[in-house]
Amino acid sequence: MPTRAVVWRDPVIRFFLVAGLLYFGWYLIYGQVLKPGGAADRALIGNLVEVSGAMLRLAGHELIPEPANAEGLRTIGVQGGHLLWIGNACNGLGLFAVYLIFLIAYPGPWRHKLWFGAVGLLGIHLINALRIAVLCVVVKYDYEWLNFNHDYTFYVVVYGFVFLLWAIWVKRFAGRRRPGPAT
Repeated sequence: MPTRAVVWRDPVIRFFLVAGLLYFGWYLIYGQVLKPGGAADRALIGNLVEVSGAMLRLAGHELIPEPANAEGLRTIGVQGGHLLWIGNACNGLGLFAVYLIFLIAYPGPWRHKLWFGAVGLLGIHLINALRIAVLCVVVKYDYEWLNFNHDYTFYVVVYGFVFLLWAIWVKRFAGRRRPGPAT
């Protein structure tokens, strides 16, 4: 039977142990604190509506005004289309957690993990905002394409982006170590 030290030195086992513990911690924190409070989900969705709206206005689209007494409704849409509702599952918070869990559990220098984690979170948020903006345009022209693009096209795009970030981390930063003193 392998000792604890031998198990801990195996990078694959260590990765899965650390990632599993971090995911379990995230699951508890989200389920017991963040989800019932709802503030993190609301803030993230509010920012997605603002950023997606700015992208749409920049592209020349006029937004559908928020319905009266709809504060906190969490919708966005362009004139000629329909309002899209942004649910908690669509705000990217869970994807942020999975991205960071991988980054923390995978080997690599912490000084690079800090900035790479921040850049990755910003990139994931922006690509999610772009996804919402494009979905608004899709429903303007053909509502029937919403489900396919929501369920397939953008899963590939967004998860592909996260996979690309992880691949960059593994290839460019994970193996870097500070040079030790000359012997």
